[in-house]
Amino acid sequence: MFATRCLNSTTPAIRRAVSNNNTINNFRKTQISHRSKSTSTTTTKRNSSAIAGDTGKKATHLHHHMTTALAVATPLYLFTPTSYTDGLVDKSFGILLASTISAHSWIGMNYVATDYVPKISKGLIGPVRVFNVVLGVVTFVGLSKIALNDMGGIKGALIGLWRPQVKDEEKKD
Repeated sequence: MFATRCLNSTTPAIRRAVSNNNTINNFRKTQISHRSKSTSTTTTKRNSSAIAGDTGKKATHLHHHMTTALAVATPLYLFTPTSYTDGLVDKSFGILLASTISAHSWIGMNYVATDYVPKISKGLIGPVRVFNVVLGVVTFVGLSKIALNDMGGIKGALIGLWRPQVKDEEKKD
């Protein structure tokens, strides 16, 4: 009904162009067939790579569960007083946080690579996936090293960003 009112209020030339139902139906069929073709070809290409972190329903569910876990657990960890989390709790949660952040970023970057890299060059999808694996490993190693240090772990590193540095002369006094 809204479309009929819009058609009646437009110029006759636009009315003739829009009222051609065959054009609209052909457009809809093209869109539906385009979606089904892109889905089927994308699925076969995605399954061919062993380092693709965005393949299948399990990767999507894992990615969403990691997002939820990070959104809930990270503030709890960061706002818990340091006296409760010193020692093993801090280090184990730091390693858990490092692994979750690196896996989450690896899967997410693979989704980005799948969506945007083929628009530039389909031959770049493999090297970009390798780069994503390396980036995920470097992220895990770096955050794990921070989590296992004796300076407060990840929480200590974040707190240290806002604490003023203590100069050498103040330490001696």
